[in-house]
Amino acid sequence: MEGIGLLEKALDIRAFYHRILASNIANVETPGYKEKDIDFRKELESATQDAVHIEVREKTTTEDGIAAVDGNTVGLEDQIVKMTENTLMFNSLVQMINKKFSMIRYAINEGRK
Repeated sequence: MEGIGLLEKALDIRAFYHRILASNIANVETPGYKEKDIDFRKELESATQDAVHIEVREKTTTEDGIAAVDGNTVGLEDQIVKMTENTLMFNSLVQMINKKFSMIRYAINEGRK
């Protein structure tokens, strides 16, 4: 079941990241708003060591290195790309968990024969 625990932690981080990206998109026109981001790999490593806190970073410039005149650092297109990628990764993790449970069910059912 250890593998399932790791997948569960990865799903939790992906769900949290989705909320961060949604917040970034919601604030795309908010003056002074700084884009929030996380380092997924670093957070997964921390989660495997039972760390509870996810470090959210603020970006002071957009991906192209420019901040808007109003100080907002959110690039809408970039956020949509990140959200799409995050959704694909989340769905992949769900499929992996489903496969693990399917294998467990198979092993249980084969043991009955």
